[in-house]
Amino acid sequence: MESDPDWEQPGPEPAPPRAAGRSRAATRSRAAARSHLPAHKMRWGLAAVAVGAVVAAVVTLSISGFRSSHGLETHDPGGGTTGARVDSAFGTAAAGDCLNWTDPKTLDLSKVNCAAKHLFEVTADINLSDYPGREFGPGTRFPDSLRFAELRDEHCVTAAQAYLGGRLDPRGRFVVGMINPGEPAWTGGDRDIRCGLQLISATGNATQQTVGRVRDSDQSRTFDPGTCIGINQSLPTNEPVDCAKPHAYEVMSAVDLGTQFNGAPPASSDQDKYMQQQCARVAASYLGGSDALIKKTLTIFWDSIDPRSWLVGSHRLNCLVGKGAAEGFSAITGAAKGSILIDGQAPVAPPSSGRSTPSPLPGAAPARVPG
Repeated sequence: MESDPDWEQPGPEPAPPRAAGRSRAATRSRAAARSHLPAHKMRWGLAAVAVGAVVAAVVTLSISGFRSSHGLETHDPGGGTTGARVDSAFGTAAAGDCLNWTDPKTLDLSKVNCAAKHLFEVTADINLSDYPGREFGPGTRFPDSLRFAELRDEHCVTAAQAYLGGRLDPRGRFVVGMINPGEPAWTGGDRDIRCGLQLISATGNATQQTVGRVRDSDQSRTFDPGTCIGINQSLPTNEPVDCAKPHAYEVMSAVDLGTQFNGAPPASSDQDKYMQQQCARVAASYLGGSDALIKKTLTIFWDSIDPRSWLVGSHRLNCLVGKGAAEGFSAITGAAKGSILIDGQAPVAPPSSGRSTPSPLPGAAPARVPG
């Protein structure tokens, strides 16, 4: 049995992040030296995600639920039985229930209070045998992962929208997922699926827990200050890691644009202006000095909020600090507040001209990633 649960995330292509450098001259130098990733190929704070590669990986994995043909086994895996799930967490899960598991190998589902940490919030329980046709009738073959992906898109996206009253953020941190009954239960006549919402990494792993119901949450794609996001082949993984391990960037703060803008979605240029001020200010205090960013040769980044996200209530952005590389990000080891290594080497501060350094300005996005 494969160990990692995977889901596919439908939705629009990424939006551009914003970056800031040491000065306008440095910004122009970077802009001239690199080819830019088009706006529609970028997403929030990830800045250099190779969308084509990620999409290709998703298609290859055919992620729709658990890759194992056994789906979620809620019985004792050593018991050798696939009996009815009337008393199981899966069999009794209904819209509004929250599920968790501790071991992706045994898939030990349990219901938990949604105020506690959990991995999956159920939006609908659907019996496929209620639909006309012979595809899900008695004795029919267990669907493959591609078919389950289609069923998720057909049923679970609509279920999520209904569950949230039409307020699902298409670029938010929660994605639509589905749990199938597993092949043994399917063979025994179980045709129930559970639609839900969950967090997911850029690599498709559903290992990030959340607290509270999605309907009561700001769906903005943000992390807590001090969080470091992992790196793999120069690209962010969207999963928190210990800052002592190599990572793509570190979160400095979370900014609520709702305190600055009211009503209609603010223009990207207005968001940029406000985020530039907020991120430049927080960088000085977060890193321990106005010149710390320069000495550590780091760059600050931020994103913009899509109008669709704004209208469903997502108003928060992160101020991020990292270092762009030729194709993505450099790997940083150590918390930005202390001593760091960049690609294994201590940063070398540029020579000082003796003149004051202007506040960081919006600059070029990191280099285009082939794919």
